[in-house]
Amino acid sequence: MKRLLLLGGGHAHVHVLKTLTETAPADVEVTLVSPYARQVYSGMLPGWIAGHYPIDACVIPLMPLCAKAGVRLLETAATGIDLAARVVHCADGSEIGYDVVSIDTGPVADMSIVPGAAEHAIAVRPIESFIESFRRIADDIAARAAAGRPGSIAFVGAGAAGIELALAMQHAFRNPLLTVTLISAANTLPGSVGPRIARIMRQRGFCILSGQSAARIDAGSVLLQSGATVEADHIIFSTGATAAAWPRASGLQTDERGFILVNDRLQSLSHPEVFAAGDCATMPDHARPKSGVYAVRAGPPLAENLRRALAGEPLKKYVPQAKSLYLISTGDRYAIGSWGEFSWEGEWVWKWKDRIDRAFMDKYSVGAG
Repeated sequence: MKRLLLLGGGHAHVHVLKTLTETAPADVEVTLVSPYARQVYSGMLPGWIAGHYPIDACVIPLMPLCAKAGVRLLETAATGIDLAARVVHCADGSEIGYDVVSIDTGPVADMSIVPGAAEHAIAVRPIESFIESFRRIADDIAARAAAGRPGSIAFVGAGAAGIELALAMQHAFRNPLLTVTLISAANTLPGSVGPRIARIMRQRGFCILSGQSAARIDAGSVLLQSGATVEADHIIFSTGATAAAWPRASGLQTDERGFILVNDRLQSLSHPEVFAAGDCATMPDHARPKSGVYAVRAGPPLAENLRRALAGEPLKKYVPQAKSLYLISTGDRYAIGSWGEFSWEGEWVWKWKDRIDRAFMDKYSVGAG
């Protein structure tokens, strides 16, 4: 009996689980290690915040998939690997052996890059923690609105994820006394999307501090490198995603940032029995942005190569697409789309995104064909 161990319930591993419900290999014991029994689909999270979806529509329960696939689910997190012994150490003290292991744990928030962030800011990762934090923010903003008092939110980091969350929150709260500030070291999002986003945010009254970096975060304020201070009731840290420390500490070959280096078979460059996909991995010959779009696309080739590795068959080459479709919602059932240097916007783009997102969720629901 061979042992396949899946670390993390990310987008690529969700596809592996789905594949196992359809064609489970004989004489293979499969275990999934995940700190959460569900996978929150990040593409729909802003829609939940904006009030367009219930949270249950944005999550993929892992237990039903595991049960149908005959996979054991352990709700804990990996903390290290003994690569020589082929044993994974977990946060709950357990040790799990494997013949083949696949890692899809995603990035973590690096709160250390700005002093005070860990103590006074809310990280967008892990998503499960952010969901609970958002609920507390929503209660506070609602109480302020009911009392006729102003409220303020500051986002440190204005990449696509932070911008979507900011637009979704402003739409959800609908409080004219709410001030939303974005602090970003970059001047704008790249390509033709940047001017479209900037125009919409200006129209909606956002305070955009481009070319500004946070020097320190205190309770209720952000000190900028320029010396200016931004006061805010809630500070959301939407930058600084980095690799978990344990893959490098375990001896896996990583890039300079700690992301696992894999070849075009999604196989570790240093340990062929280890596979990795999604945001925790880097393909040096085919570097791509850390994005859920690429993590989703890595699912099918990962599932195929795990099957081949367990069967002793030659692995299949995978080259991620050079360009990807990006759809950024703006909170109010309106969205901006881009493909390379081309971009579009409108209500029809949001409807397009909604159809894509719902189709993705339907695909991985138990019972879907």
